[in-house]
Amino acid sequence: MNKFTTFLSAIIVLVFAACEGPQGPPGYDGLDGLDGLDGLDGIQGQVVEVEGVNFGYDAGANLFSTLITFSDVTNFEVFESDAVLVYRHDGVIDLSDGSTADAWTQIPQNFFLDEGTIQYVFAHTFVDLELFIDGNFDLSILGTDFTDNQLFRIVFVPSEYAESPDFDASNIEQVMSTLNIGEENITKMEIN
Repeated sequence: MNKFTTFLSAIIVLVFAACEGPQGPPGYDGLDGLDGLDGLDGIQGQVVEVEGVNFGYDAGANLFSTLITFSDVTNFEVFESDAVLVYRHDGVIDLSDGSTADAWTQIPQNFFLDEGTIQYVFAHTFVDLELFIDGNFDLSILGTDFTDNQLFRIVFVPSEYAESPDFDASNIEQVMSTLNIGEENITKMEIN
């Protein structure tokens, strides 16, 4: 009986080991580049520089606003879970070595004027973002140096990066470094 049980067990193991089912569907193609080196398997963000942004005044709400639709500035797919960061160009500064650098400030950004305070703020969906200039005085007197021909950088950050405890959104250079995006990789466009 012991030999029969051993023989029967061996046949069952061979039968099940030899079973093979139908081939499953093919997997998704990977992304070209340095996939996996950063632990995020090719997930990356994008930086879009938008020049010539002009704000329109809404007297009823006493604020300036402008709408930027993502499909107008990029083909990068934005998900609801992604972070959208916005930086305003503050001008060019002189460095101690004689060179210059662009100065960028993350929005929200405050300005304390003689008339009162204004603040650049924004709201976004995964489709667009609306930039606002809000203030605590009659904004119809606000100078065009705050409202016309503004330069912004919009950074699309996949949630995998934004959730990292080491991620510092306040510094655009660090954000771009984290996303492995150099100046040459910035998508630049002008709004007319």
